[in-house]
Amino acid sequence: MATSYDVIVVGLGGMGSAAACHLAARGQRVLGLERFRPAHDLGSSHGGSRIYRQAYFEDPAYVPLLLRARELWEKLAADSGYEVFTETGGLLIGREDSAAFAGTLSSAHQWGLEHEVLDAADIRRRFPTFNPAAQDVAFYERKAGVARPEATVMAHLGLARANGADLHFAEMVLGWEADGPGGKAWVVTDRGAYTADRLVIAPGAWAPKLLSDLGVRVTVERQVMYWFQPDGGTGPFAHDRHPVYIWEDPDGTQIYGFPALDGADGGAKVAFFRKGVPSDPDTLDREIHPEEIAAMAGHLRPRIPTLPGRFLKAAACMYANTPDEHFVLARHPEHPQVTVACGFSGHGFKFVPVIGEIIADLATEGTTGHPIALFDPRRVRVRPPLKVTR
Repeated sequence: MATSYDVIVVGLGGMGSAAACHLAARGQRVLGLERFRPAHDLGSSHGGSRIYRQAYFEDPAYVPLLLRARELWEKLAADSGYEVFTETGGLLIGREDSAAFAGTLSSAHQWGLEHEVLDAADIRRRFPTFNPAAQDVAFYERKAGVARPEATVMAHLGLARANGADLHFAEMVLGWEADGPGGKAWVVTDRGAYTADRLVIAPGAWAPKLLSDLGVRVTVERQVMYWFQPDGGTGPFAHDRHPVYIWEDPDGTQIYGFPALDGADGGAKVAFFRKGVPSDPDTLDREIHPEEIAAMAGHLRPRIPTLPGRFLKAAACMYANTPDEHFVLARHPEHPQVTVACGFSGHGFKFVPVIGEIIADLATEGTTGHPIALFDPRRVRVRPPLKVTR
């Protein structure tokens, strides 16, 4: 006989751990299922750091969620004792007519966000680690910063467990089913079977496999993160001197990077944005190749003069992309007792705490007061779903 819960959460990475935390805090009997260990490095929620920013070129509709996320980062730190967020300030560097700069500035104006616009001379004076071209400008926001993915996941898991959640690790979900409207949901794993009144599926890069009936084309890309030890040491890259940044070239190529967060010998992390290759999460190439390191080093050298310095390490992660690069966050169109959260397209981690709150709203109330119309899966469905009934 299947073990029964109020809510089952499939996937305990960034989004799933936050969902389990919020649901357990509301008194729900929660089962969390994760195929790997806690805060593992085999998906998308690892690598030590993620950028948090508020002015959002992707769409100004995200801004209210970002403001709430910041409140929840602070609450998570206070409730858990984990260092999950550091304010560093943030720069978006590029040409004034670029889509990223113009969109960021527009969203700041629309929402009344505190910011500054810097020319190339201002950038060099304020942040001497950078070497912008004469035509470059920057959008600077003081409230940007660094979210810590592993610490965030562990903090959410710890609070979920403290509120009674039953969390299973190294347990692979093999499939799920749902009864008709108002019925139960069922999950089968390599260890057993479980049932619940409601089901949350937050599978990260495994969305194409666990949510194949959703009708949304989610593609998985391999991405690489790099750490370099700057020439002259990490002092100029301290978090109170060197902000998080996104740097866009005129051809659209973007890199993003961070202060030195891991001590004198930990280096500074950088990565290309959306310069990946399609991949399968179960066969992902985790080897970092010399030509990849050389490409990043060559890109950095004219822009940040003390980088690349000495290469320290690199790691592969994954983006799970929707066709329009917006999230999928909603009740399943065919199964109202199932909430889906996937396709965070390489820019989702900064939203983790508020995504957890929204998932808990959807799972317990069927709706949320947060603005999530942009994330309705029906906007990008490519075929009718396969109906699954029990």
